[in-house]
Amino acid sequence: MGRVLGIIGEYNPFHNGHLYHMMQSIEQTGANYTVCVITGNFVQRGNTSIVDKWTKAEMALKGGADLVLELPTVYSVSSAENFAEGGIKLLTNLKVVDNLSFGIEARDISLLNNIANVLYQEPKDYITILNHELSKGISFPKARENAVMMYLNDIKKYINVMTSSNNILAIEYLKALKRLKSNIYPVGIQREKVLYNDEFIVDDFASATAIRRMIVRGEYDEIRKVMPKFSYNLLANRVNNGKYVIDLAKFQKEILYVLRQMSVKQIAELPDVSEGLENAIKNAADSCNNVLDFINIVKSKRYTQTRIQRILVYALLGITKKDIEISRKIVPYARVLGMNNRGKNLISEISKINPAMPIVTSVKRFMDECRNKNIKHMLEIDIRATNIYTLGYTKDSWANLDYTNKIITL
Repeated sequence: MGRVLGIIGEYNPFHNGHLYHMMQSIEQTGANYTVCVITGNFVQRGNTSIVDKWTKAEMALKGGADLVLELPTVYSVSSAENFAEGGIKLLTNLKVVDNLSFGIEARDISLLNNIANVLYQEPKDYITILNHELSKGISFPKARENAVMMYLNDIKKYINVMTSSNNILAIEYLKALKRLKSNIYPVGIQREKVLYNDEFIVDDFASATAIRRMIVRGEYDEIRKVMPKFSYNLLANRVNNGKYVIDLAKFQKEILYVLRQMSVKQIAELPDVSEGLENAIKNAADSCNNVLDFINIVKSKRYTQTRIQRILVYALLGITKKDIEISRKIVPYARVLGMNNRGKNLISEISKINPAMPIVTSVKRFMDECRNKNIKHMLEIDIRATNIYTLGYTKDSWANLDYTNKIITL
């Protein structure tokens, strides 16, 4: 069958950096097939996807993917740890993937692997240092970074390694591969020219963050330079037709409404809410008129903006701590968003090698036939997320697209 490459991505939207990563990954691994696992309509850093998941699937296929699967929503909007573990579980359970490729800011993947070993093994000395750092009242990510550097006893070598977005996810991928004892071999591709949060253009590269802000400002000539033509055309089509959602603020009234309806006890059941944070959230929801003010009131040294935004997404989508627990216990289904002829062959091969793998090509048929209540519940959340997402459109805010939209085929 040949070598199969796995990539986990958000493609929010698919730009020249993603295309570079795809091409480099295929070249370096000698892959004959490429499987992309992408986030759906809501993404990991507590925000909306600029365009819907089917549009992103088409971008990925035109960019070199053969098969595009959706990472279930509960993983897509989770912490980096659960996000990575969901993607790795899915790719591992396909039983055909040889390599996982991801972008990194570090020059050497071995640095990231050393950190992943510490986080996976959790030596007693490291835990002691971590608890000491947490007692200072700083955020968990910062406390963990400090503890790792002190445990590895080389601050100069590891400083800022755990502050870069791609490195953070890469470490979680490596940790998940170890925890799941996966046979997939990791490959790190160094990010070119711009970092995740950079807001400037270098040659024909810009971050997805910069592109989304250019859309707000209407700078389409600039956007054209930093996206492949096929991807830009798809984006422009969705924007022109009012079928895009710029960010979470589009749902700010709905979010505040939901939080005002919830009791403090119910808010405490939202993932990432702990140590009395539910009280601050309730007070902010009762007094704020928009999401930006809400975030500024609630965030602190301990609770980062990204964490607060994720909590807002959980509230909007009705995701609870119990749902996160379910996601950690199960192996996710393979929901097919798009494929080409090679992808169809790959699906046939997966079905032969692992007949027990739940492959979703028809949501209605799967929901009718599925007897696993946890798997079914996870897919119900995906459906709910799409139904809420389309409310952000300026027109044609249809529900039930998961039932009516066809698989993207090239």
